[in-house]
Amino acid sequence: MKAFKKYLLDILAVVIFAVISFVYFMPADMDGRILYRHDSSAGVGAGREISQYREQTGETSRWTNSVFGGMPTYQLAPSYKSTTVLNEAVSAYHLWLPENVWYVFAYLLGFYILLRAFDFRRSLAALGAIIWAFSSYFFIIIAAGHIWKVMALAYLPPMIAGIVLSFRGKYLWGLVLTGLFGGFEILANHVQMTYYYLFIIFFMVLAYLAEAIKNKTMLNFWKGAAACAVGAAIAISLNLSNLYHTWEYGQESMRGKSELVKKNSANQTDSGLDRDYITQWSYGIDETWTLLIPNTKGGASMPLSQNEIAMKKADPQFMQVYQQIGQYWGEQPGTSGPVYVGAFVMLLFVLGLFIVKGPMKWALLAATILSILLSWGRNFMGFTDFFLDYVPMYAKFRTVASILVIAEFTIPLLAMMALKKIVDEPEILTTKMKWVWISFGLTAGFCALFALMPGVFFSDFISSSELKALQQIPAEYLNPLMSNLISMRQAMFTSDCWRSFVIILIGMVFLMLYKYKKIGDVYMIVGLAVLCLIDMWQINKRYLYDDMFVEKSQREAPQPMTETDKQILRDKSLDYRVLNLASNTFNENETSYYHKSIGGYHAAKLRRYQEMIDAYISPEMQKLMSAVSKSNGDMTKVNGDSIFPVLNMLNAKYFILPLQDGKTVPLQNPYVYGNGWFVDHVDFVDNANEEIAALGKLNLRHQAVADKKFQEQLGQSTVQDQTSIVKLTSYKPNQLEYQVKSGKGGIVVFSEIYYPGWTATVDGSPVELGRVNYILRALKVKAGSHKIVLSFFPKSVTETETIAYVAYIVLILIIGLGVYIEWKRKKQLSNM
Repeated sequence: MKAFKKYLLDILAVVIFAVISFVYFMPADMDGRILYRHDSSAGVGAGREISQYREQTGETSRWTNSVFGGMPTYQLAPSYKSTTVLNEAVSAYHLWLPENVWYVFAYLLGFYILLRAFDFRRSLAALGAIIWAFSSYFFIIIAAGHIWKVMALAYLPPMIAGIVLSFRGKYLWGLVLTGLFGGFEILANHVQMTYYYLFIIFFMVLAYLAEAIKNKTMLNFWKGAAACAVGAAIAISLNLSNLYHTWEYGQESMRGKSELVKKNSANQTDSGLDRDYITQWSYGIDETWTLLIPNTKGGASMPLSQNEIAMKKADPQFMQVYQQIGQYWGEQPGTSGPVYVGAFVMLLFVLGLFIVKGPMKWALLAATILSILLSWGRNFMGFTDFFLDYVPMYAKFRTVASILVIAEFTIPLLAMMALKKIVDEPEILTTKMKWVWISFGLTAGFCALFALMPGVFFSDFISSSELKALQQIPAEYLNPLMSNLISMRQAMFTSDCWRSFVIILIGMVFLMLYKYKKIGDVYMIVGLAVLCLIDMWQINKRYLYDDMFVEKSQREAPQPMTETDKQILRDKSLDYRVLNLASNTFNENETSYYHKSIGGYHAAKLRRYQEMIDAYISPEMQKLMSAVSKSNGDMTKVNGDSIFPVLNMLNAKYFILPLQDGKTVPLQNPYVYGNGWFVDHVDFVDNANEEIAALGKLNLRHQAVADKKFQEQLGQSTVQDQTSIVKLTSYKPNQLEYQVKSGKGGIVVFSEIYYPGWTATVDGSPVELGRVNYILRALKVKAGSHKIVLSFFPKSVTETETIAYVAYIVLILIIGLGVYIEWKRKKQLSNM
């Protein structure tokens, strides 16, 4: 009973969080409706083959042939038996709440745990949880379906709480929280978000180090560091299967370094990603004001005609244009919404810079500044280049604007430290009132200035890409249109400027009422919580609202089978591929739902396959469309061997072509090479550049090219005769069986994507696979008839799973030890 009373307010906070989370999604959560967005729906098609395999066999395949000709499932559908317990623990932490609801609940609870670790009183911790959780970006990624990112961000604050406890001398429980929530964090499988938060941890640890040096408590610092290290080791070990195979795959993916030496090598980073690609989504320097004023750049890339404030200023003669132009006028290619942390939160953050003392303030400020500078990406390229070239792993991640998640953590945290200072020391509102007014001027003051003189401070209300597009409009209409467009967007901007000004003003009223003792601290905290919740709730509803939810049946219903799908599926051959020319081939997985696709959608496809897309597959697609059009679909009049040999070697047996009214038609490719074939000759070359270049010069039906490092495995080729046969006899995504027959023996090329970890046997005896034609598997066989088996059962899975189970045992023992020590301590106190 005593324990219940002790934690009653904490339990009440959890209940309030659950209620807030439920209410935000009403009535959708009451109706059973769900979000079903592109990034979540895209995984359905890509994962269908492995899902079917699991249903049929009860086993997990680590390979699928449904996308990009074939790739590991490590980053498509990571599934390891060792994570079953961790997944159950995650569900319990979410209180088994419905999807969408638990996302927000996890945000709230996570930051609450962090502030409690900092020894915040419960009411302040609850307020802090609200202002962090309702930061706009966190709701925008829910709307976009970036669920792994949602989970990763939700578990980072409680993981950092473990670090805070460790350095505050609560070593055992700090270790447990670091290990447990670190395990949750890694399980979320969004390495980029975890990596970004390591910068926060780095600065916070430096703050604790500075404090330890100042207070001469280095022994305690090292104890805390050791607790964190052990906790981190446990978290890593619990997820070692996923981490190891993600790392392994990363070496071969677009996030790994390319073997190609490109002409514009200065644009390429050591990670393999180009600088232009990494910085494509860079936050504008003046766009940073969205932290304070959400519509600094217009919000999201949705039609301008949907904005009521803008349309009040619209000239009716340009209505058609406004259906096409977006609300967002920044320089990013597009956006789902701004990063807004709350107007009054920004005032408290600025105030914290003046009244909060100690190294932690400087750590949070440094992390905030770093986050903002790096978010500018190509707009601050010198600084970005330094990190791309010299900071480990930084160049492996794109969309640098998302590093603002750091500022979205540090700003609310320092803001809450400022409010805690005011609550703990009310006299600050008297002795340091000038800093309050300065903070008011630096936030509300700028809001008022921008509202009164928007054209003075912001000259660009039309993006460069829009300016270019608008040049097509006749000159007599262009100037009036641009003038009207600028006035519409200025109205959107100034409206939000005044909105932020009013929010800050109301917050100041609460501070003044508290200063003059008209209300107590509890009423002030509750008032500010309601104010900030209303403020951020309204902004979030711009980007995550009820109309976006659909009936659950839409997700659970199988993808509709078109007449084209039905015609292709009449072909009962064991294994062939389909190239969909009627879609955005490399940005969709719908084709993969029923077929093994040449295309697909994934942010980190195999690097060599991407290079083949750039060098050959995309150009061949264009030539194919042109040739089919000229021949009126008669493939006998198309010279397929010379126009699209790479598609032929990839066993692209069917093409899906677009018709009018969104309809499609299948076209069989008579030039396809099949599942495997003997080649007469293999050229061995010195490097990747020579290998990929040679593909455009060889007759790939009879010739192949390979890197010299595979010469030992492949040996010398032999000219074949008409009796050489390669036949696929059994198909599973992770195991292929062939019957081959040749009077001379030689090198067999398979239309399967090469990846380290695939093994081969010939008549039961192991042989080494080689790589030919830049991306395909090959091996040498002797004359006669043979059974070849290609398998993908990585031994590393078993090894890493064993380590994970050992980590579970260690974590359980440590938790048991903690419970025992706490019980023993309470027993001793009761006997005193």
